[in-house]
Amino acid sequence: MSIKDNLTAIKKKLPEHVTLVAVSKTKPNENLLEAYEAGQRIFGENKIQEMTQKWETLPKDIEWHMIGHVQRNKVKYMAEYVSLVHGVDSFRLLKEIDKQAKKYDRVISCLLQMHIAEEETKFGLDETELEDILSADEFKSMENIKVVGLMGMATFTESEEQVKKEFAYLKSVFDELKEKLPNINILSMGMSGDYPIAIEEGSTMVRIGSSIFGARNYL
Repeated sequence: MSIKDNLTAIKKKLPEHVTLVAVSKTKPNENLLEAYEAGQRIFGENKIQEMTQKWETLPKDIEWHMIGHVQRNKVKYMAEYVSLVHGVDSFRLLKEIDKQAKKYDRVISCLLQMHIAEEETKFGLDETELEDILSADEFKSMENIKVVGLMGMATFTESEEQVKKEFAYLKSVFDELKEKLPNINILSMGMSGDYPIAIEEGSTMVRIGSSIFGARNYL
């Protein structure tokens, strides 16, 4: 199946309120253009350098989402154009995004990444760290970032029950957060392998790569 066919098939399965981020990391520009020509406008990358090169050459109405772990010293390279940063996993990173966005007179939308998996390798905040950020005076005074929701990655496991449990937990944190920040509206959870479960558990944004572009070649 072509990229266009894959996109069409996936979009048919997605409820109207769920946004599709096409995860294009490691994929060449031709592949992104094929998806673009099929109507896709939101692309997710996990390396700032690669995303910046693509931003420089591809159509300017593409919305770029940074979905990978972000190193603070590289925020400056994407501050001019990034639409949404999914993986904000520390207050220091949030402060850096605010600082760099200010240089371009922009407000950058951010998702706070929660640690929901049983794997040590996944990044993210726990509930105490989330609370510490939200209650900090410095957070309340930031004018160049906007927290618009939460993101989380489930454990890579065959157990659907476990994935379901982790997504349900993230949804409960999201619902509690909404009482404090009524304007948040994005719950980014679900990838190629588990997005149907994520949608059942309340996801409003899914990050799908291999099901659209095929397997990745990391060489």
